Amino acid sequence: QVQLVESGGGLVQAGGSLRLSCAASGRTLSSYAMAWFRQAPGKEREFVAAISWNGGSTYGDSVKGRLTISRDNAKNTVYLQVNSLKPEDTAVYYCAASGRLFTVVAGLYDYWGQGTQVTVLS
Repeated sequence: QVQLVESGGGLVQAGGSLRLSCAASGRTLSSYAMAWFRQAPGKEREFVAAISWNGGSTYGDSVKGRLTISRDNAKNTVYLQVNSLKPEDTAVYYCAASGRLFTVVAGLYDYWGQGTQVTVLS
């Protein structure tokens, strides 16, 4: 089993930045694809970013250019740097791990964290 714990969320003014962290325990993540999704109230879960086991990355269209996903396998941690935050970025951000595929599809991720709330004030 893999346990994922997100941190780094909070209240921020529009235009600000945050760095979200996802710390894993239970297994080494070096062979897993990792991703961030987000879910705003009343909306479906949305793909944000994913990173493959060897560092390849892809981003959702709504956030492209403002976010950077990275991983530190030595620390078993994945990061999401979020810049130029907008009120529409307000959501719970979830970290996910897949031992099978590098994908943007939420249903193909095996493990999920509990999420961290990001609120952007206008």
